[in-house]
Amino acid sequence: MNINLSQCFIAVDDHDKAIAFYRDVLGLEVRNDVGFEGMRWVTVGSPSQDVEIVLEPPLADPGAPAADRQAMAELLAKGMLRGVIFSTDDVDATFERIRAAGGEVMQEPIDQPYGVRDCAFRDPAGNMLRFNQPRKQ
Repeated sequence: MNINLSQCFIAVDDHDKAIAFYRDVLGLEVRNDVGFEGMRWVTVGSPSQDVEIVLEPPLADPGAPAADRQAMAELLAKGMLRGVIFSTDDVDATFERIRAAGGEVMQEPIDQPYGVRDCAFRDPAGNMLRFNQPRKQ
């Protein structure tokens, strides 16, 4: 039996800003853009991988109470909802490309004691994104 990751979810408060970041800065392709009951879901992914990231509202439930929507929006604004780790074959070049595009730097590239060189940014909604590569031996 095989089990593979198909999709993961990242909450965003502005899909157009998120698309500009994930497509234009990171180079992911937009695979789907769907609206339903006043909400929007955009699916992005690497051209070389089947895994998709669904950019969704902070609370993707059309029947959720306004107080719950507000609470989720506040958590998103603080950067406390989601995080994703990407792998790259050149973390330093990836860092420079994202920083040059205006990405909010959380951590410059460093060698971690657990065997990777990585860096971190916030996306336009405040989510933490880490980019790592195995350290060269």
